[in-house]
Amino acid sequence: MVAGEGACASGLAQVCRHCLSVWGKGCKEGCNRCMANRSASATDLKVTGVDYLKSENGRLHHTDAYNISNLVVRRGQAFQLQLTFSRELRSTDKLALRFGIGEKPMKITGTLMSLNPRREQDLGGWQISIVENNGKECRLSVTSSPKAPVGKYILNVKTETSIYKPENDAVYLLFNPWCEGDVVFLDDEAQRKEYVLNDTGCIYVGSAYSIYSRPWNFGQFEEFVLDACMYLLDKSELRLSRRRDPVFVSRAMSALVNSNDDNGVVLGNWSGNYGNGTSPMDWIGSVAILQKYYKTKKPVPYGQCWVFAGVLTTVMRCLGIPCRCVSNFNSAHDTDENLRIDVYLNERGEKLNWMSLDSIWNFHVWNDVWMKRTDLPTGFDGWQAIDATPQEQSQGLFQCGPCPLKAVKDGDVYLPFDGKFVYAEVNADKVYWILRKVNGKDKYYKISTETRGVGVNISTKAVGEDRREDITLQYKFPEGSEEEREAMEKACSFIRPSGMVPRGRFASAMPMGEVISRPEVLHEAISQTGLKLEISNTEALYPGNPLELAITVKTSAPGSWTIDLTGSCQLQSYTGIIKANLGYVKDTVVLDGKSETQIPLKIPADAYMQTLALMEDELLIHVTAIAEVQGTDDKLTKETTMHFEYPPIVIEMPETARLNQEFTCAFIFKNKLNMTLTNCKLMVEGLGLFKVSTFDEGDVEPGRIIKSAVICTPTRLGEKKIVAKLSSVQIKEISAEKTITIIE
Repeated sequence: MVAGEGACASGLAQVCRHCLSVWGKGCKEGCNRCMANRSASATDLKVTGVDYLKSENGRLHHTDAYNISNLVVRRGQAFQLQLTFSRELRSTDKLALRFGIGEKPMKITGTLMSLNPRREQDLGGWQISIVENNGKECRLSVTSSPKAPVGKYILNVKTETSIYKPENDAVYLLFNPWCEGDVVFLDDEAQRKEYVLNDTGCIYVGSAYSIYSRPWNFGQFEEFVLDACMYLLDKSELRLSRRRDPVFVSRAMSALVNSNDDNGVVLGNWSGNYGNGTSPMDWIGSVAILQKYYKTKKPVPYGQCWVFAGVLTTVMRCLGIPCRCVSNFNSAHDTDENLRIDVYLNERGEKLNWMSLDSIWNFHVWNDVWMKRTDLPTGFDGWQAIDATPQEQSQGLFQCGPCPLKAVKDGDVYLPFDGKFVYAEVNADKVYWILRKVNGKDKYYKISTETRGVGVNISTKAVGEDRREDITLQYKFPEGSEEEREAMEKACSFIRPSGMVPRGRFASAMPMGEVISRPEVLHEAISQTGLKLEISNTEALYPGNPLELAITVKTSAPGSWTIDLTGSCQLQSYTGIIKANLGYVKDTVVLDGKSETQIPLKIPADAYMQTLALMEDELLIHVTAIAEVQGTDDKLTKETTMHFEYPPIVIEMPETARLNQEFTCAFIFKNKLNMTLTNCKLMVEGLGLFKVSTFDEGDVEPGRIIKSAVICTPTRLGEKKIVAKLSSVQIKEISAEKTITIIE
């Protein structure tokens, strides 16, 4: 009998409706109905336990690495639960597993799935069946819909008279790249291991022809990281119906990883002053950032583009969306949407940042995510660009993407989302102008146009290997090809200047005027003399030493050519902002026919060391050369950016180690520079081996060797990486990494 019917024997009410007496106080022992109800109540089916079979399900769903006590499974794939009952399950018993998501789960909104193993399928595409029924135990198989909203589902089990709420009742449901019915399906196991399961990696930085890797621990399986991602999903305020779509989820996460609109994860800072937080250079992974954010619910200071990209990679992989970091070298920030970056130089060849709203970053890091685009015409599935670095607003928020790489490559920039901005980053043309004094007034002269300098050596980590993979041809046709110019013409036809407002910390101030320049396809001038410029260093670029640079001038056409050459050297941040003018050279050379000459440009150490020490950013060496052939229209500009070279960190440890058995890892650094490195700090981390450790090494004089060690205890099998980073006042980053294999 049920509550409200007066069933004294059931204990749910005091009065027996059949004999109208309170049980035990006048109720007749011989009341047959009352006795029958009492007997039935004792045999009601009750759930006494739920075993999530976490080890078995985790292995099959590739979720066993998540450091969380709850069950984590992927949508569209069966998982099993074992229920324990008060008695054997009968065919007449009522049983339903109920999975609810959101604050008010309801069947009508598709946020409450009530699964009855006696029926074949529930609305919404979820399925349940009995695998084995043995005594008081019953094993069930549950398959969520491959289109189910991702997030945290609360499980309870309903029988006819009771609802059982198990411990750890939250089940985490993720996107599933292993499921053909999921729009993030990726049909390559090696790529799934790299872009979903790999929790370490690297991000490529430097400059176009001086690229190096920066190790980064993504750590998507570490403690509290999954909970932080679930918190971000809730914070996004995406309708639950949109949580099923990686287009909306990835776009929302690109907004939430920066803090600009919504108190998201990372606070950006390009000022060079990081006293109230952590310098962007000091992070070695996403884990500490996401853990701190989840604990405080406040933006974590500070980040720059590779930090935003590293954290967004962690969030995407954690949620099950295949993701990779992408580094674009000579990356254009085109604020006025005309696919042209104007570069202004003075008569010494030094860049004038304040003249232009646009900028060329030495590198910019964003992300690609893999998915089908069911919202677009056919042909735009696959990799999509997203970007969490807050550069320009999109639909009122600092978010970017997802934008199909095919749309970027073909010039279909009208397709959502943010195709115009991404296209310009990899395709804009550069126009060089020189500012000269004529009769006491400033005059601007166009020197040259460069159509091949932006968007070069686009890089990501190779699948399954610690090497750089060049993916430029996934973003654009070969420079100078007919297809590339056709794509540019198509892109220009869709672009109109829109008066976009640049971000103050990034773009230079002082606009040239209200002139609106229409997009057009530019072409490089054909040289009459075969004029070419090359910029190189003749000695290693060690900080503390003079910078030994050279500009090589070449001609190839018959005749005698008199060439005016100007060359300058500056220090700049990776976003192209000049921090110091170091020196310049002016010369006039004569070349006959096919010949060349080299002009030295030497910068003494004291010209740059003070700036290096004052800035908390890593600075790059930027050299610009201008050549003008007298008596012709031949003019040429060449820019090159180089980074300083540093002594290495050596990591010493065995090649293999056993699970749960300690081993020692040592970090050794010898200062081979001819200057003292002050306030040295060594940071090390090994996911699955030890937590982040920091060693204060003080001042390290020339020739001195420092050695630090950590005791490692492996908690997970397979290949694991140890990452080390040394910083000082003079040098912001020296990185190293080494792999060890953990065996049983």
